[in-house]
Amino acid sequence: MKGVRGERLAGEFRKEISSVIAGKLKAKFPELSAIISVTAADIAPDLKSAKIYVSIYDTDKERAQNSFDIIKQNAGFIRHELAQVMRIRTMPELRFILDGSMEYGERIDKILSDIGTEDE
Repeated sequence: MKGVRGERLAGEFRKEISSVIAGKLKAKFPELSAIISVTAADIAPDLKSAKIYVSIYDTDKERAQNSFDIIKQNAGFIRHELAQVMRIRTMPELRFILDGSMEYGERIDKILSDIGTEDE
């Protein structure tokens, strides 16, 4: 969703989804990873669907994947909790997508630092 309203709504979604995951979902599933960040929200103009991009920081890849699976399985719960907090006519269907941009950035940094040490 483009425009000022879309950006404001996406920011509000990111903030509220983060608080639901850190609060009620974490209380329901204590095995969730410690650091879960909602990096972006892409909301359709008709408010029927929303793509929510999530980064999970964990040293154990299996636990990070398990945390993402829990978030995906509880998309309806998160949507319900959002409907309690946000006052919009239509609450979009939430689709969670794992955001790998942080891992990609770390990999690029490592490659660049390796190239820097080869030159010396």
